[in-house]
Amino acid sequence: QITAGEPIPANKPVKEENPEKGAPLDLSGKNIILGVPGAFTPPCSSQVPQYIADFDKFKAKGVKNIYVVAVNDAFVTQAWKAKLAPQGTGVRFIADDTGEFTSSLGLLFDGTGLLGAPRAKRYAIIANDGNVDFIAVQDDPTQVTTTSADSIYVQL
Repeated sequence: QITAGEPIPANKPVKEENPEKGAPLDLSGKNIILGVPGAFTPPCSSQVPQYIADFDKFKAKGVKNIYVVAVNDAFVTQAWKAKLAPQGTGVRFIADDTGEFTSSLGLLFDGTGLLGAPRAKRYAIIANDGNVDFIAVQDDPTQVTTTSADSIYVQL
């Protein structure tokens, strides 16, 4: 599992708007990467709205991007974004459809029993110019404590 001080693998393609074309995340500057086990799941759908609501607060602290990364396809992450932020948001919803990015961080777990496939652990990374400054990983992916928007905000 990736730790503070380590570089985030920058060559792993993920998808945002175009479900057919992947590209690496832009990790220049200060960014937050929020890993969630599954779009539309109750814990994830209760966690992400606070990041959306606090987006301007995070920006005021120098955060360039907030990426919500799920091991789902881009059609699902786009639909989830539309449901959670029908008026739009600066929070970026990212599909790691193959799990390659999440796996390169050492943050994949076997979610086959409930979610049908390997999924992202619930984590939050504060990255600065592509390196991990801070990381929180929930021991229980159904819980949202150390990865909540309030918990991450105080780490900035």
